[in-house]
Amino acid sequence: MSTIDYAIIAVYFLGVLLIGYLFSKRDKNTTQYFLAGRNVGWVAIGASLFATNISSEHFLGLAGTGSKTGLAVGHFEWLACLIVLLLGWLFTPFYLKSGVFTIPEFIEKRYNSASRYYLSIVSIFAYIFTKVSISLYAGGILLHSVVGWDLYTSAIVIVIVTGIYTVMGGLSAVIYTDLIQMFILITGSIVLTLIGLDYAGGWTTVVNNTPTEFWSMFKPMSDPDFPWTGIVFGAPIVGIWYWCTDQYIVQRVLSAKNIDHAQAGTILAGFLKILPVFILVLPGIIVFSITNGEVTGDKSYAWMITNLLPTGLKGLVIAGLLAALMSSLSGMFNSTSTLLTIDIYKKLKPDADEKQLVNFGRLTTGIIVILGLLWIPFISILSDERMYVYLQSVQSYISPPIAALFLFGVFWNRVNGKGAIAALITGFIVGVFRFALEVFHKLYTLQNEFLVSIATINFLHFAIIIFIISSIVLVGVSLLTEVPSRSTLKNLTFANVDVDFHEPTPWRKRNIFMSLLLVMILIYLWWTFR
Repeated sequence: MSTIDYAIIAVYFLGVLLIGYLFSKRDKNTTQYFLAGRNVGWVAIGASLFATNISSEHFLGLAGTGSKTGLAVGHFEWLACLIVLLLGWLFTPFYLKSGVFTIPEFIEKRYNSASRYYLSIVSIFAYIFTKVSISLYAGGILLHSVVGWDLYTSAIVIVIVTGIYTVMGGLSAVIYTDLIQMFILITGSIVLTLIGLDYAGGWTTVVNNTPTEFWSMFKPMSDPDFPWTGIVFGAPIVGIWYWCTDQYIVQRVLSAKNIDHAQAGTILAGFLKILPVFILVLPGIIVFSITNGEVTGDKSYAWMITNLLPTGLKGLVIAGLLAALMSSLSGMFNSTSTLLTIDIYKKLKPDADEKQLVNFGRLTTGIIVILGLLWIPFISILSDERMYVYLQSVQSYISPPIAALFLFGVFWNRVNGKGAIAALITGFIVGVFRFALEVFHKLYTLQNEFLVSIATINFLHFAIIIFIISSIVLVGVSLLTEVPSRSTLKNLTFANVDVDFHEPTPWRKRNIFMSLLLVMILIYLWWTFR
């Protein structure tokens, strides 16, 4: 890289640190540190949802998987457009009316404290094994390719800078740096995609130089990675957990000024989620076309940066990648500290004042980061150089019982706390069993045919199995035990929420129109690349 490239990256780092410093003056010693004072507008919410979700594993992982399988991996992005609408229209009214700080707090109100503790602990471990570690792994690959730093040096530098502005400014710093980072990462990725297309000879040349199946998003049921049955029935289960029930994401709508801003923010995020197929998956296909299939996998995107970009633009695109990585990491750090502080520390020490809570929150990310760093070596074993597939597969083992709890919880008054904890434990055991078998089979090769069949079934199909088992346990145990008191369900289920879903306000009309427009665009895109 040239001096200009380094200068651009240095300016970017200084900018995010400045924002962290400025917001360190706000909500400094109150618990609003965790929710940005509940006064965030819809543009910032939508931008933060998108930027928090898009990390370096999306850049490297989506491009890497695209270079091996084509556009099909983009289903997760376009399905997210619909799932994020569910967050806005279905779940957000309950979250805001209940006045909770965390999603586990909501689940305690709906079910019981045991479910809250389970969700908090599983969420924290999920951040370690599916978010912190893989983000650092992806960032390490990037910086090793373009700067030459080794994996752990790269990860430590990224952690230090991200941790400084997150600890200083809390969720306010996270959201408003996300707003800036969204523009940087979109601009950088569009520039790289256009340069790659031009270098490859244009769209027609890329299509002609790649396998036909790369351009079909709907794969046969036997496809090992993205069978249409798994995409249609399994991926939404993972999506509901991630977009609608995960503190990491939902914390943004909890910080909204009101329900209209929260819903508008989710709609904006839905429109932004259309982009990754064209600016993240497509570059991987372009690399396949340029190199005749010699460069594939997670190093595809880094290859484009180091081989195609001129001076100045290289610094801009790397700044965009770092922006994506740091926005996701900062969201993880803030969400983790919120869960540990509000759901665990405050429960164990109820007499702690707000200053103590904030100070504890600022101290809690260290262990999470260290564990994430220690898990990095295992990712390459499990991912087969397709980190995005690894990310989705691990999430498929932990998300189904949680998704079942939230869906049944808001629609049906009859499910109760005993059914909830039974479903969570059952789903967890089944998911861990499958994950352990998969790891063991990849390392040592299982000999038992039955165990091999379980270890090798498509992860999205297995998510459906876990969801069905968890739902049966939730309903069965609930029906065999006591009926929940209706007075305890206020603002927690459809039958007991005092929100007028049909109030024809100007905000509501605009949000409905934009939601329908988003759905129609998605139908057109799926039909085009069917």
